[in-house]
Amino acid sequence: MKLWRGFEQIQQRSLATVATIGNFDGVHLGHQALLRLLRLEANRLQLPLVVMLFEPQPAEYFQKESAPARLSTLREKLEVLRGCGVDDVVCVKFDQKWASMPPLEFAEHYVFLGLNAKYLLMGEDFRFGRDRAGDMLLLSDLGKKHACDVHTFSDFYIDQQRVSSTKIRQALSVGALERSANFLGRTYSMCGRVVHGAGRGRQWGFPTANLMLNRKTLPLKGVFCVQVKQEGRDLLAGVANIGCRPTVDGTRNVLEIHLLDVDVSIYGEMLQVFFLHKLRDEIKFSSVNELKIKIHEDIAEAKSWFNRIHEII
Repeated sequence: MKLWRGFEQIQQRSLATVATIGNFDGVHLGHQALLRLLRLEANRLQLPLVVMLFEPQPAEYFQKESAPARLSTLREKLEVLRGCGVDDVVCVKFDQKWASMPPLEFAEHYVFLGLNAKYLLMGEDFRFGRDRAGDMLLLSDLGKKHACDVHTFSDFYIDQQRVSSTKIRQALSVGALERSANFLGRTYSMCGRVVHGAGRGRQWGFPTANLMLNRKTLPLKGVFCVQVKQEGRDLLAGVANIGCRPTVDGTRNVLEIHLLDVDVSIYGEMLQVFFLHKLRDEIKFSSVNELKIKIHEDIAEAKSWFNRIHEII
C-alpha cells in the first residue's frame, strides 16, 4: 500500500481509480464492509482502490481541544487499511484552505480530477466542502459529467445497532471492551514506542514500560489487563494504566505497562497494546503509599484474571 501526502504526485500518475473519502477512525466493521465492496469493484474494473483521508481530522481542526477522542492514530489506521486491501491512501493536511473550499471545487478538482475516480462509494452521511454543504446528490450529478459511477453505502448494523466511531468511543469510555470489539471486529489496541519514564515503577518494585501517546484526548482511561505485541515475540500479558497519573501530578497522557512474570528489555521498541479487561478507573490517591498498595492489588487481580481466562480456554 502506498501513502501519498497530498495530491501532487498522485495527480501526475493520472490513473483512474475506485475511491472513497472519510475519516475511517478506527476502521470499524462498517468501514471494512464498505472497503470489501470497493475491493470487488476495483478487481472487476482492474483499477487501484484509493482512500482519501485528512490529518488532522476535520473535527479536530474545527473543535480543537473539545474534539472527540481519536480511536486510531494515522499509523494505526494505515495498518488496518492495508489489511483491507487498499492500494493507495491520499492523506491531505486539513487546514483553512480545505475548511473554506466550496463543495463544487472540492468535488470537481479533487474527487473527479485529482483522484480521477471512476467508481465512488461513500457513506450515506458523507458531507463535504464549506459549511458541509456538499452531499451525495451533488456527487451523483457530477459523476454523470465525469463518467464516474457514484454509489451510497448504507449504514452498517450489528444486532440492530448502527456501527459508528461514536458508538465505539462510548463503549470504550465506560470500559465496555467486548462491545467495542464487536463493532471494531477486533480487540481495541494502541501503538506506541517505549520511552524512558521517571523510573518510579522500578523503584517501587514493579518496573513499567512507558509509551508516550500523541493524543490530546484518550478514548479510554483506567487500569486494564492487556496483552503486548512486539515484533518477533509472543504476546506478553500485562497490567496497564492509561491516563495522566493524577497522584504524581502528571499532566501528559501516558500508557504505562507492567509485564507480568517476565523481565525483558523493550526500551525504544514499538509495541501494540491490546486492552482485554478493565480493572478500575484511574483515580487520585491521598498518598503515594496508598497508590503503591493499590498497584500491588492491581497486579494480583490481573494475574488472577489471566489465570481464569487460561482455565476457560
